[in-house]
Amino acid sequence: MFGPIAETIGTARLALEPLAVEHAAEMAGVLADPRLHDYIGGEPLSPSELRDRYARLAAGPEPFHQECWLNWIVRRVRDGRAVGTVQATVGPGAGGLRGSVAWVVGMPYQGFGFATEAAAAMLAWLRRNGVAEITANIHPENAPSAAVAHALGLFPTAERTDGEIVWRAP
Repeated sequence: MFGPIAETIGTARLALEPLAVEHAAEMAGVLADPRLHDYIGGEPLSPSELRDRYARLAAGPEPFHQECWLNWIVRRVRDGRAVGTVQATVGPGAGGLRGSVAWVVGMPYQGFGFATEAAAAMLAWLRRNGVAEITANIHPENAPSAAVAHALGLFPTAERTDGEIVWRAP
């Protein structure tokens, strides 16, 4: 596998656990609200569909592929409840490793700063593990994700990928 290997990351309120197939049943409920797909497309997956997806993600890209997939389940420390996910695709870049990041927090858990806190912890971990360039692709109408990116110190660029604005860390 290319790049760093996900490990548990902690913050004051959250624990980021490396994704495992066993998380699928619990996460199907967290990700069940169709509104989460307003900007990313698709629809909520059933527990068995999510299990299949998590099995593919946990296996990683094809052997000898020059990128790695890092995925974490975000849990509240106080009660162990899963509230969302964060992820990074890491590969070679012009000045070292580059990472494309994303975050999703279930609807009942939005508005508490969990996405910002979890994504900030992930970005710090990525930087400690040699990722020099960090981007996030955000739909132009997704104001909550843009607010998270801004809070993380990312800034919007003129670049577009599949209609989404590329945000870049300085």
